[in-house]
Amino acid sequence: MQLALNYSPQATELLDASRIEIDYFKTPPWPEMIAKAQAYRPVAVHFNLRAGTGHLHRTHWSKIEATLDHTAARYVNLHLAADIRDGLPFDPDDPSPAEIEQVIAGLHADVAAVVQRFGLERVIVENAPYRIGEGHVIRTCVAPHVIGEIIAAHGCGLLLDISHARISADALGMDAKDYIQALPLDRLRELHFTGLHDLGDGFLMDHLPVLDADWPWLEWIVKGINRNGWGDPHMVALEYGGEGHEFFAANSDIEVIARDVPRLYKFCHR
Repeated sequence: MQLALNYSPQATELLDASRIEIDYFKTPPWPEMIAKAQAYRPVAVHFNLRAGTGHLHRTHWSKIEATLDHTAARYVNLHLAADIRDGLPFDPDDPSPAEIEQVIAGLHADVAAVVQRFGLERVIVENAPYRIGEGHVIRTCVAPHVIGEIIAAHGCGLLLDISHARISADALGMDAKDYIQALPLDRLRELHFTGLHDLGDGFLMDHLPVLDADWPWLEWIVKGINRNGWGDPHMVALEYGGEGHEFFAANSDIEVIARDVPRLYKFCHR
């Protein structure tokens, strides 16, 4: 597997000093950040597309196609994340049966449209984080059987965000390993990995420094790939650090990157 890291000024400083090694920088589809990152490493762009919103028709597809042509992005990724902020007047924690059907239909429609445009081998869908009471993502979107239904119907791949899975499993009252194993892991194409911290009262927050308790999750996934015939992801992305976004810029400690990246690079390339 290859290693991607969120682009950050701290990461480039470490690369200049030969304190870390990576295969890719991961960036949003922001031209200025892509240009800065490409001066150091190939760029794996992570798009901010969300399925189930009813808003994909507003997407500037020509910009996405140009980004694919000029970067090392292998996939067009979609977050399975219908959200009440998109104008869906639902209780995200307790949608009615009719609302559940509407959400699932929206997920299908959006994923189908992107697969039709780019081809099933070029599209991956990511499991979203769901927290009770947060008032954002609708619970239906993170149900493993719904994710499996979407992928089976459209033949696309799975981008497994390990921390998102742990967050959603906690909210659903499921064991996190049971949750992950209920996903279509034979379609696994990419992994995201972060530190997951309990900020108090059981609120789990990702995109933070990797804790000792986080590493075994990645090791368990790789064992499943090797032993259980799960899909073989081409890349692990460490989603820590960044710039241009308040949260990521505030959580971009150079010493955290210097500590975690060499260990993860060695893990990926062993």
